[in-house]
Amino acid sequence: MSDKIEIDEDIQAMSFEQAMTELESIVDRLETGDVALEESIEIYQRGSQLRAFCEEKLKSAQARIEKITGNGAATEALDSE
Repeated sequence: MSDKIEIDEDIQAMSFEQAMTELESIVDRLETGDVALEESIEIYQRGSQLRAFCEEKLKSAQARIEKITGNGAATEALDSE
């Protein structure tokens, strides 16, 4: 069984910033507890897709930075914060 989350096409068309904004909105809605159970499940699933999408974008950016610098030094500097 694969742990890979299938990401909807509309999410794949988003920029990283758009996806993060929507994910933050979903987290806020879920934290308030004012969402019905079925809707909570639906937006949680979408949030999972958004999280996976953002994570993949960040990994891709990290790989590009490492390729540019020729090593993992840029990653170490980002992780130290």
